[in-house]
Amino acid sequence: MTLPTPAPPVRPSGTAPLAQWRRWWRKQSPTRQDRFVTLGPLLAVMLFLAAVIAAFAYLRIEEIDREQQAVKRDVEYAQQRLRLRLLERQEQLMRLGRDVSNKDVDREEFTAQAESLVNQYPELLAVTWVDARRKVRAAYVSPSANLAQARVSGDQLKYGETEGTFGLARDLRQPVYSRPLSNKDDASYNGPTLQLHVPLDDQGKFGGVILGEYAVDGLLRFGVPTEVTAKYAVALLDDQGKLLAGNLPPPRNTAAKLLPWSDAAQEYEIPVSPVGNGLLLKAQGYRASLGVVGSGFFWLVSALSGLTVWMLLGTWRHTRRRVQAQEALISETNFRRAMENSMLTGMRALDLQGRITYVNPAFCQMTGWSEGELVGRTAPFPYWPEQDMETLAARLDDELHGRSTPGGFEVRIKRKSGAIFDARMYVSPLIDPRGQQTGWMTSVTDITEPKRVREELSNSYERFTTVLEGLDAAVSVAPLGSEELLFANKLYRAWFGGDVAGHMNLIAQAGVPAVHPTDDTLDAVDGLAGFPTDTLTTAQSENAEIFVPELGKWLEVRSRYLTWVDGRLAQMVIASDITPRRHAEEQAALQAERAQSASRLITMGEMASSVAHELNQPLTAINNYCNGMVSRIKGQQISNEDLLVALEKTAKQAHRAGQIIQRIRSFVKRSEPNRSSADVATMVSNAMELADIELRRHNVRLSHYIAARLPPVMVDPILIEQVLINLMKNGAESIAQAKRPTARRSVELRVVPKTIDEQNVIEFSVLDSGKGMSPEVISRLYEAFYSTKAEGMGIGLKLCRSIVESHQGRMQAENLYNGDEVVGCRFTFWVPVTPLLSPALAATETPSPPAGVH
Repeated sequence: MTLPTPAPPVRPSGTAPLAQWRRWWRKQSPTRQDRFVTLGPLLAVMLFLAAVIAAFAYLRIEEIDREQQAVKRDVEYAQQRLRLRLLERQEQLMRLGRDVSNKDVDREEFTAQAESLVNQYPELLAVTWVDARRKVRAAYVSPSANLAQARVSGDQLKYGETEGTFGLARDLRQPVYSRPLSNKDDASYNGPTLQLHVPLDDQGKFGGVILGEYAVDGLLRFGVPTEVTAKYAVALLDDQGKLLAGNLPPPRNTAAKLLPWSDAAQEYEIPVSPVGNGLLLKAQGYRASLGVVGSGFFWLVSALSGLTVWMLLGTWRHTRRRVQAQEALISETNFRRAMENSMLTGMRALDLQGRITYVNPAFCQMTGWSEGELVGRTAPFPYWPEQDMETLAARLDDELHGRSTPGGFEVRIKRKSGAIFDARMYVSPLIDPRGQQTGWMTSVTDITEPKRVREELSNSYERFTTVLEGLDAAVSVAPLGSEELLFANKLYRAWFGGDVAGHMNLIAQAGVPAVHPTDDTLDAVDGLAGFPTDTLTTAQSENAEIFVPELGKWLEVRSRYLTWVDGRLAQMVIASDITPRRHAEEQAALQAERAQSASRLITMGEMASSVAHELNQPLTAINNYCNGMVSRIKGQQISNEDLLVALEKTAKQAHRAGQIIQRIRSFVKRSEPNRSSADVATMVSNAMELADIELRRHNVRLSHYIAARLPPVMVDPILIEQVLINLMKNGAESIAQAKRPTARRSVELRVVPKTIDEQNVIEFSVLDSGKGMSPEVISRLYEAFYSTKAEGMGIGLKLCRSIVESHQGRMQAENLYNGDEVVGCRFTFWVPVTPLLSPALAATETPSPPAGVH
């Protein structure tokens, strides 16, 4: 990049200012002096050439402007002559039209006058009388016209050729010129024509037109003055620039018209009135030259100026090459110096005797010693630690004799402040441009931080390995499709040894698809190389609980895919011993089953008096029926029909007592949990039949609403009945404690289908009219052994929620309000129609371990 040349000061007059000018000139570099010497004359010659060119250009532009004005005047004069000729013909046709409208001429006389006009004016090809129905009444056509213009009386005027102009003349009632018409497909085509439609008036109505047809070429030849056609190339064009008559030279480049030697003439065009923009008159002047004297003078000046410029350009080019070489040398030197100064690696040069000849800024910054303190020094160097003097001296001797290792060596270097840091040195011969060795070049890199990071990584790896070895879970990693075991911790080796078979067995039992080894794995080829693995490595881990007979343990197996350090796709398996947890879950399930059975027994115990009262009614009826039959049989006062009716009633009461006992027996009987497809209406009816006994004891009315066409649910019906009975029984007791009047002592059971979280469920609601629950009771509602009843155990609602949640449902309670008054309570729970397979259910479907294995 060329630097800008500073402008010299204005040279003043006088001795003292002249000395100042000379001092300033001596201070400039030779390169800048050369620039002043060469660029000054070059600039003067360029200004001279610019002035000459500008003068010639100005004169040429003035001449072109004069020619343009002359062309414009002549074309406008020709347009006026052509306009007057057209207006004269138009006036003659309008006179003829008035005679026709006034019926002063007939067809023969019209033809005679038309013939006179056509013969007198050569540009007029035909004159036709057309009525309002476009029918030719009379016509005369010039012998020079083409066949298409020949019209005979009685012919119909074609719509295509005159439709627009004919209609416009009819609408405007004024003479109308058409656009130039041409029919090149006709064999007798003699050039484009122009039509003039002069409307006829028939007692205020449109009576047709007088159609005059002009030859465009005739208009050009007879309408344009000869003095104009002698000076210019004249032509008639249509509105699209298409040539209709005359000829024009080919167009020239607009920029070339400004050159002094250009012979291009000026041109001008103007619409022909009264035809309008549909017909343009264009004229272009013939060749106009500056002459031999003007062009020769221009070429002479141009040649002399070009020769001067060429000579000065040669000198300037030589000076410029010299300046460029100097600037390139300076730029290269500055670049190398900047590169050396910006390097983070220290550089040190020694001559063949071991004397320091060069150090870069990075080396000085590392050691803390300046360049002046190091250059010229010999061993021992000031940055050698005292305790490493002998070792470093031996290293220097090996370096000077070319025995240094190519991979470098580690040394310790002392800073000027006394601090010690670790560094790595690389030694290479220093060769001059002639290929001779002049010393040794040493590069020094501070490796204190990389060494510290490497040590921390090593310690981190040891800590990580220690953590993995101390885990109470077996961890193993193996690549997909290979029998190689990449990693196994201590517990895995204790359970399965160092073989990959344990890893594969865990994957197989957990149901995770594994890739079997192929022939490629024998050649250490990754069969999955190139496939996208982002989705696999970022996916969540897969969990499964399995039983391993060889270990006699339940294991929770978690697996996920990961990218190994060498880029291969691997699978990590973590197996945790969950045998104690499974035993605890089994014990908890057994205890829950026992608690549910105990709860049902407690419920029936609490309902014992009500059940006894309920059974006493059919038994008393049976006793009364039997005593009555015995008395009437003894008195022979009963017939066989009355006896049969009494026996049927006795049997009905006995059946009723048996149903009550059977329902109670089924409810309190201990059995294994059995989920099956249960009918909701039947399940609710059984619960209501038992609960109604207790509700009648408390004088509480039971009402219900069960939606129609409820789908069956996959539940344990006995457990759901237990929840419903418990809730209805609690509602009746709450009403009894609130001492509600008889009209407000009611419990309502509602069963409806719903959709919760995009899942179809059956919702059960038990509403009572008791006194509701306090905030403290609501907060501890499902707490074990917490009860508001003096004789209660506090496990009923907790068991109810456990039963509902074991069916993947939810249970909630809320007070009912009438304004600010609590008027009751509502317990609601729902169970899904089709329960999802939860981990707990999946575990129950897992094959149980052999007997005695715990």
